Amino acid sequence: MTTDSPESAAPSRPSLGVRIGRIAFLVLAGLVVIAVAAAFFVTWTIQRSFPQTEGTLPLDGLQAEVTVQRDESGIPTITADTTHDLFYAEGFVHAQDRFFEMDFRRHVTAGRVAEMFGESQAGTDAFLRTLGWRKVAEAEVAAMDEVTLGYYQAYADGVNAYLSSRSGAELSLEYAVLGMQNPEYAPEPWEPADSVAWLKAMAWDLRGNVEDETERSLLAAELASGASEAAETQATLDRLYPAYPFDEHPVIVPEISTVPAVGTDAAPAAFTTDENDGEMQQAATTIEWQEASDVIEAASILVGDVGEGIGSNSWVVSGDLTDTGMPLLANDPHLGSSLPSVWYQVQLKCSEVTDDCPFDVGGFSFSGLPGIVIGHNQKVAWGFTNLTTDVTDLYIERIEGDQYWRDGALVPLEESTETIKVAGGDDIELTIRSTVHGPIISGLTDDFTAIADDPEPGLVAGGATGTAPAGDASEYAVSLRWTALDPGTAATAIFALSTAQDFDEFRAAAALFDVPAQNLIYADTEGNIGYQTPGRLPIRGAGDGWMPQPGWDSSYDWTGFIPFEDLPVSYNPSAGYIVTANNAIVPDDYPYFLSRDWDYGYRAARIVDLIERRSADAPLTADDMRDIQMDSEMWIGKRLATAMDEVQVTGEGTADAVDLLRSWDAQNEASSAAAAYANVLWSNLVQNLFAERDQPLPIDGQGRLFTVVSDLLDDPTDPLWTNPTIDVASMDEMLALSAEEAYDELSALQGTTVSAWRWGDLHAITLTSDTLGSSGIAPIEALFNRGPFPVSGGASVVNATGWELGASYATTTVPSMRMVVDLSDLDASTWIHLTGASGHAFDEHYIDQTADWAAGIQRPWAFSAKAVDAAARHTLVLTPAE
Repeated sequence: MTTDSPESAAPSRPSLGVRIGRIAFLVLAGLVVIAVAAAFFVTWTIQRSFPQTEGTLPLDGLQAEVTVQRDESGIPTITADTTHDLFYAEGFVHAQDRFFEMDFRRHVTAGRVAEMFGESQAGTDAFLRTLGWRKVAEAEVAAMDEVTLGYYQAYADGVNAYLSSRSGAELSLEYAVLGMQNPEYAPEPWEPADSVAWLKAMAWDLRGNVEDETERSLLAAELASGASEAAETQATLDRLYPAYPFDEHPVIVPEISTVPAVGTDAAPAAFTTDENDGEMQQAATTIEWQEASDVIEAASILVGDVGEGIGSNSWVVSGDLTDTGMPLLANDPHLGSSLPSVWYQVQLKCSEVTDDCPFDVGGFSFSGLPGIVIGHNQKVAWGFTNLTTDVTDLYIERIEGDQYWRDGALVPLEESTETIKVAGGDDIELTIRSTVHGPIISGLTDDFTAIADDPEPGLVAGGATGTAPAGDASEYAVSLRWTALDPGTAATAIFALSTAQDFDEFRAAAALFDVPAQNLIYADTEGNIGYQTPGRLPIRGAGDGWMPQPGWDSSYDWTGFIPFEDLPVSYNPSAGYIVTANNAIVPDDYPYFLSRDWDYGYRAARIVDLIERRSADAPLTADDMRDIQMDSEMWIGKRLATAMDEVQVTGEGTADAVDLLRSWDAQNEASSAAAAYANVLWSNLVQNLFAERDQPLPIDGQGRLFTVVSDLLDDPTDPLWTNPTIDVASMDEMLALSAEEAYDELSALQGTTVSAWRWGDLHAITLTSDTLGSSGIAPIEALFNRGPFPVSGGASVVNATGWELGASYATTTVPSMRMVVDLSDLDASTWIHLTGASGHAFDEHYIDQTADWAAGIQRPWAFSAKAVDAAARHTLVLTPAE
């Protein structure tokens, strides 16, 4: 028998490996606990800002119950007994889903972004304070009628009701992140002017030709510095900026309709100093325009820079051409991509439609703005595209001290001082100077400053005559004349459009829609279709606004605005359709000057052609309208494919790539290898023709370049085919070099197997938050940005997903929404937009529409009370607080 010693009976000590394992387990468990706690905290932080969409919510200021029904896309339908409660609820719901976006926008429009994001934004604030959007908005609010002001105030009260219930991260995840940098920041109460100022931002985004005017002026200076004669400079400009091809592409209104006059109370006031203007006005009402030429054959084909592809499509077809015998209306505005989308879908319904509560309307709104901007009511549908008329002019001013020259005399500059507050920094004092034309903007941006440094070549190229008065202390400056800097009535027009019941009332609303100037298309449930040019469109003196003009000579001033009754209008045209795509509005013998900078009409021509061909085969359907919106035919791609047939290329891979073009249908489909090569070939050709030179020429505006390059392809002897910088001496050499470079570029990006190339991957869109998504801090950007997503389309095609030549093939501008309204059954209408209803990152509706948008799928648009009830997934009842 043996016994254990005390030592042998004691518990054995764990080995070193076991002890390390236990420690590791405890550390890991601790990390898991921390990670779980962090995850719960992050989730709680994110989700605490999500909106309440169910149950009952008492609110101070409501007069009666309001019902907010949301469908499976989170789109709200708001039903109220009074207009006060209707717009109060819209403000509340907008704030629920998008308040950070609203708050950021109002800081932009007021020139107060530095208060949120610090000194880096002070330059932006200085420019926007100089333009004075907020002051103009305040003047418009002060001039509003009592009813309209009541709508804006009710909306502001609804926003503020939401703000009173939450703060910081409870409002939005962005405020939690912003608080790390700027902990003192807190949103201010909402005001009506905050809403109205957003229309100025949209007007700036759609401002017309000021970029072209600037670019031409700078180019004229560069050409002059290269010893180019004035006549040669003008010839180069005319060649690079050709006139609209009226003989090839359609105009919107080939024949002006005779319609009843709109009441003068609704139309914007016109003024004139031209004693002959009365005869001109009389003539415009009696002219009968001829039909436009045939279109091209179907078988042959937020605030910042405007960007490649800004524009829009809209069209309306009469019941004579449709399967239901009633009109179809389609619209897809092209704007810069943004996250969240610029649009917010909503429906506003009075529980009983009366004179006191006249709204039964649905469509696309802007968060921060009451009402519906584009959409339909129970009788009328309408759509917008940018008018593309010239409503901005640059003036060269001759300054001496605090005075400027005007008709041979010195007159005082207007001066004011603004204080820019900077988060985490010192205040900045800003002096704003203005002339009779508007604010002086040189010294604020590089381009405008460069014009002021050397303005004379641009003035000569623009046709200005005479010399500038000069003194020892004089200097040049650039001022801006722009219709949006005068108080207007667009903020009132929104409600007039929403309640219009026929074409006369629609035109009366259009008369109020002065800025931004838009093409307005129309359809109604009686079977009528129409079009109206609205807007405050200037009548010019000696100049045409194509180049900067001499501010010291009053003969170049605007002399008035085109009277509303003289603006183009079309009502039930014999063609059975109306198409607008930023193309020329009327033939070039219209008695008033409108612009020389139209879109060149490739989108319009293609839409017209598709409507004519499809309607000749069978009655048009709503599906046809949606298919046309997604048409991606690249007109210049077909021209290049034909041109490459005669070109000898050396590399085997390049030959395979060129072969892709021979069987290509010219559609820029996302899955297309040929589309990828065609666009890269186009990019290289344009850069070799214009950019890769001792004196580079501009390569923006792909529609313009379609026309310029097409003319070059018709003339192999044109000197532009010779470019010593890249050792090219003929058209064939230029095409061959571009083809080789395109193959090399695309091979480096997507591999050498040409059949595996994909345009959609090359042309993908990354949805980027305009604020924190551009912070430069990767983890923060990852919270808010989404993508990339492959997309089809391209620049200057109907499915207008724009990209920047020489920069990237990535999509930068988009059809920001698409809608098709069926006037035979409004519940059969469809809609979609770029992202989703919510502005809250990680909300289920943040980007839930993006995949359908990219695929060209539109979602059902329930409008009738029965359809809305059937579609409702969540119902929130807002009640008056006791």
